[in-house]
Amino acid sequence: MSERRAIESRQAPQAIGPYSQAVLRGRTLYLSGQIPLDPASGALVGGSIAEQTHRVMQNLAGVLEAAGASFSDVVMTTIYLTDLADFAAVNAVYASYLRPPYPARATVQVAALPKGVPVEISMIAMLE
Repeated sequence: MSERRAIESRQAPQAIGPYSQAVLRGRTLYLSGQIPLDPASGALVGGSIAEQTHRVMQNLAGVLEAAGASFSDVVMTTIYLTDLADFAAVNAVYASYLRPPYPARATVQVAALPKGVPVEISMIAMLE
């Protein structure tokens, strides 16, 4: 069985708990959920749900890049929202980062997310 390796990127916030930004096992890359934190300062990004979602996607892009991957390698995404009324705005930003064929996806409403943010996104990617 292939070794499990942690992936870290300075282009995404450092983990705020006992987890890795991503773990690579074989050709499968599991990306932890990202929230709208600025990687340089660790501060929450304010503004609209669209602005916060852009920050989340940029954080995910940084982790993917550190593993030698890109959004085109993503096969599954899970989006967590504290309010499904934000779905259309989050979906529009999400779609701007991805191209067909789109990854499989689940979107769920949750009671709360870390640091009180409205959106968190996790991904699974397959590397060549």
